Amino acid sequence: MNDAAADHQFRVERVAAPLRQSVTESIRYAIAIGRFRAGERLPERELCEMTGVSRTLIREALRQLESEGLIQVLPHRGPVVARLSVAQAEGIYQVRIELEGLACQLFAEHATAAQRAALAAAFERLKASFDDSDPLARLRAKNHFYDCLVDGSGNEALGISLRMLNARVMLLRATSLQVPGRSAASIAELSQLMEALESRDGARARGAAAAHVRNAAAAAIGLLAEM
Repeated sequence: MNDAAADHQFRVERVAAPLRQSVTESIRYAIAIGRFRAGERLPERELCEMTGVSRTLIREALRQLESEGLIQVLPHRGPVVARLSVAQAEGIYQVRIELEGLACQLFAEHATAAQRAALAAAFERLKASFDDSDPLARLRAKNHFYDCLVDGSGNEALGISLRMLNARVMLLRATSLQVPGRSAASIAELSQLMEALESRDGARARGAAAAHVRNAAAAAIGLLAEM
């Protein structure tokens, strides 16, 4: 599939959600699945053609992605996709272990019946996505799963912190899933997490979440070290 055909999946739908948010998410996903790789330039014209929106919206989106650390604006080059070092990745995973562990503990202890049902549905969607050859479908399904998890934690500050971290986490998540066998292992780990959440065992849920992130870290960091 050529780039023009593949880029159709990044076209921005003009729906009720703020358009700038949709444009930012589209570029974020394009980076996450490797449409633009680390160190590669992000030409405004190409982004306009890919998303179908104006340069003004592209520039606003790029400023947001720069604030997230996903891109850098370099002299004489303009915006480029940021490179994550092994040390940076290790730091991100250290924070992710603590935040996601807490989110899972709070979900187990406080989530409503509706929030539990939403998470269960998101998990089924996530499992189904691993049979889809489209990496974007898998990333979207996994992000939706974590959105449901954060919503059920009931902690607004925690949700804000995790979402600020999410752009870089998404890059690492895509990296870890490139490791052979990691997808199946990830689903098995999340199945154990779901069992703990369903039993309302906060400590067990926190431990399962930490184990899942540690395994994802080992996979992603090992791959980064080889690049």
